[in-house]
Amino acid sequence: MRRLFTTYLAAVATTATLAVAQQPPATQEPQDQVIKVDVDLVNILFNVKTKKGELIPNLEKNNFSLKEDGKDQTISRFSRETDLPITLGLLIDISASQERLIDIEREAATQFFTSVIRPKDQAFMISFGKDTELLVDFTNSPRQLIAGLRDLKGDGQPPRIGRSPVPVNTGPIPDYGTPKGTLLYDAIYLASTEKLKNEVGRKALILITDGEDEGSTYTIKNAIEKAQKADAIVFSIYYVDHQFYGGMGISLGGGNEGALKKISDETGGHVFTVSNKHPLNEVFKEIQEELRNQYSIGYTPTNTTRDGSFRRIEIKTDNSDYHVQARAGYYATKNDGQ
Repeated sequence: MRRLFTTYLAAVATTATLAVAQQPPATQEPQDQVIKVDVDLVNILFNVKTKKGELIPNLEKNNFSLKEDGKDQTISRFSRETDLPITLGLLIDISASQERLIDIEREAATQFFTSVIRPKDQAFMISFGKDTELLVDFTNSPRQLIAGLRDLKGDGQPPRIGRSPVPVNTGPIPDYGTPKGTLLYDAIYLASTEKLKNEVGRKALILITDGEDEGSTYTIKNAIEKAQKADAIVFSIYYVDHQFYGGMGISLGGGNEGALKKISDETGGHVFTVSNKHPLNEVFKEIQEELRNQYSIGYTPTNTTRDGSFRRIEIKTDNSDYHVQARAGYYATKNDGQ
């Protein structure tokens, strides 16, 4: 499979266009089968937790209040989402700092896909290191996803030649400059824009990484913005090979948990830290629980201007001991309410 999955997507789009052109004209759907979407409605998916991190799944509409940019809003739609289809992207770091963890990641992700993906769900998988690669495109088949996991291989760090520029491949934009090692932000950006942007319903990205980014074309701000515009929740799995960082003379902490926290907090997700007492397979189970115990709130903003600005959202419950885990806000674009 080619590294630059943008090329792959273009080929798929061309094939799809030809297939549509060969099909007979579609018949008009009966009036009662037409789905109407309120483009002014803003929908927010979120979790509610106790101070200890336990999920609270049984609250009602009247337990919540909502503000946009500090102004009260009226909640017009409310539901508890336990079985709504989900589109899920798994992004796996295969750079040098993660190479020795890949076998564990492969095993845990296999169990996750087997238990989570249902016929009405969709998932895809991307690896990132010095390149970004679409390992598995949209599928509802755990078997295909598991087959993709078998192809995971660490790509190592590119050679450093003194201070001289080295030819590198950034993924979406060929370039020369600083050697590329971990294109974390590029992977989030591409997954959000090329895979999730045009999907509807619940959407989430799961990152397995130590949080380090080296050489991405896009910044963390770019990555967060595109994830927010795609209405994607980002769950980050902070997984560090301490021997790798210790062996290189770097502090034993390693990685960049702060970057992952910023990405997840701004998109309504959460950072899960892997440790001996909190193994990766347990983390995946916790993510599964969060995905199956979400609330959904819909409202029509009192500010009807579609100027592309970012609107901050604040959701609270009537219990001060509860914490709402939701995205920070949305972009008021002209084409929709997301």
